[in-house]
Amino acid sequence: MPYEPGEDIYGSPEHRAFRETVRRFVQTELVPRAREFDKMGRIDKSLYRKMGELGFLGIRYDPKYGGLGLDYSYQAIFLEEIALCDNAGVAMGISVQTDMATPALHRFGSEELKQKYLVPAIRGEMVAAIAVTEPAAGSDVARIQTRAVRDGNYWVINGSKMYITNAATADWLCLLAVTDPEAGYNGFTQIIVPTDSSGFSYKLLDKIGNIGSDTGLLFFDDVRVPITNTIGDPQRGFQQQMMQFQDERMVPVVMAPVQARQLWEITLQHCQQRVVFGKPLSKHQVNQHKFVDMLIQITAAEEMAHRCIRMMMRGIDATRDISMAKVFNTNVLQYVATTCVQLFGGAGYCWENAAARAFVDSRLLTIGGGADEVMKQIVAKMLQI
Repeated sequence: MPYEPGEDIYGSPEHRAFRETVRRFVQTELVPRAREFDKMGRIDKSLYRKMGELGFLGIRYDPKYGGLGLDYSYQAIFLEEIALCDNAGVAMGISVQTDMATPALHRFGSEELKQKYLVPAIRGEMVAAIAVTEPAAGSDVARIQTRAVRDGNYWVINGSKMYITNAATADWLCLLAVTDPEAGYNGFTQIIVPTDSSGFSYKLLDKIGNIGSDTGLLFFDDVRVPITNTIGDPQRGFQQQMMQFQDERMVPVVMAPVQARQLWEITLQHCQQRVVFGKPLSKHQVNQHKFVDMLIQITAAEEMAHRCIRMMMRGIDATRDISMAKVFNTNVLQYVATTCVQLFGGAGYCWENAAARAFVDSRLLTIGGGADEVMKQIVAKMLQI
């Protein structure tokens, strides 16, 4: 029998049935509206409720809160299929809900907080966003300046956040703020901030790619939220966010190889049909080598993703491997997108072409969620070199 990538991870009948359910949703609800979401600049919020009804928004979460209680292999299937929705911005917006804004709440939140915010997020009744990055603090999270000062039973929040996905769509934010400037890494707190709070506002950004999701600058002007909106230990917000970052970084680790392989297949089909100088483009040796080189890189990226998935399934600290895979896999997608644009020629420079969209959209992935340089520094630090 031929080798199927990842067959040891999700090759059971249950995995195949789950994949088919997700794929059906993607092909019927997302792909036909892919360009519509580009024009909207965001995903239709009603689709979150549909995903909630299918159990997609709480795959790994405790059934007590409406989750499915499954292991990470099922989450990986979901991410792989969502990655093929023909709109990178939409895939990003959905993954913010499932893998970036809610993991810390599920791990560390109080029962009251989970009932009020996690349960409706799993149902798709509320959309969430993660608010960490600031105008002067991106990958260097320790430099954030947004302050939350205690006033009786409330936090009073002032500051701003930048490049926040779901800025206009979110009903609540998982915010990281400085609560004790003198305490170093123990002076950060994660706080749930409802976006209908007085003093909160946003401004959308005009991006070059991932235009199917709404990204913006958030402003906090004396925003008051209850102290009970604190997630976990108020002195452990930084550490809790570092754990949540691993969930976030797994998104491009898993999605990038799938998107790269799909683009490789689309481009190969084009080159097999396009005749140049009397024969198909795919029959020219220079292009054959390009397809082989791309496939080598894609296959390696898939294996790196599968290694990280296995570690996540077993509850192993995968920080080093995720950091390495994020660098490698996202650069593979960029390389494949650039090569495929060239193979498509003029058509590859038009937005309606899949290679053109991937060329622009993939550029974000080596920056967002921790830039390549930061990922390499994490690995170097862990290697003690």
